Amino acid sequence: MSAAQDDQQQSEEPHSNGNPYSDDNVARICGSYIDIRRIKYYKDTLTGILRKHGCNRILDAACGTGIDSMMLIEEGFKVVSVDDSEKMLKYALRAREEKKYDEWIIEKGNWESLPSDLEAFLPEIQFDAIFCLGNSFAHVLDEHGDQRTQKLCLKNFNKCLKPGGLLFIDHRNFDDILNGGSVPNHSIYYDWHQIKSTVMLDSGKPKTVTLQYYVQENTGMIEFSLSLYLHKLENFTKMLDEAFDNRAKHDIYADFKPMGQVPVPGFYIHVLEKSKE
Repeated sequence: MSAAQDDQQQSEEPHSNGNPYSDDNVARICGSYIDIRRIKYYKDTLTGILRKHGCNRILDAACGTGIDSMMLIEEGFKVVSVDDSEKMLKYALRAREEKKYDEWIIEKGNWESLPSDLEAFLPEIQFDAIFCLGNSFAHVLDEHGDQRTQKLCLKNFNKCLKPGGLLFIDHRNFDDILNGGSVPNHSIYYDWHQIKSTVMLDSGKPKTVTLQYYVQENTGMIEFSLSLYLHKLENFTKMLDEAFDNRAKHDIYADFKPMGQVPVPGFYIHVLEKSKE
């Protein structure tokens, strides 16, 4: 049993449903430990799919500090970036100024009101593709107990895509975590010192997981935690299909490689192509 497995616990304790990235220190750390170069096959897979489908205008709906957005801009795509965390956006805005990406549009946006948020500064726009990567969607918890908020957000992504448009959305391999597996410190997105997981129970059933991150800096070890909804692959796949009226082409990748090539992936990436009719 690995150390990470030893650290996994189950708890009935309450957790916060607030925005974890409202902490400026967390925003800074996330920006520092995510490299704009990414892993080559990550970039090649994403840009390859986009170009195959003739995508040009992209909405990065979980832009954070702007890493994926900058990668896309450097590859020649037109990018609009939104995030609900002003602390994260501060770093994206700073990067836009430093790199002189004058056409890069960055605004505050909430997935629950995404169509109207976009309408305020880009009326009637629909995108060729939408990104919601970096395990971002798992931050939408389920305070009502019926996943209504998550379903609303997914339907809003659908509304903001043009016919034939693509949604890229991912989540951790929560199935493996529930089965006692470890949370990898290194992944396609980042390289942490250590991550510990605590599964949170609701009426005796696992519902969320709290990940405790440990980051070694010159001043010492820094810790922060994130509470995430436990999306099982089968259930999340079904919810995505329903948000697109069961009419979208739906491909799933394991760490951006074909399913079956990675025995225990850290992340599952879903790519949905909206119906053209």
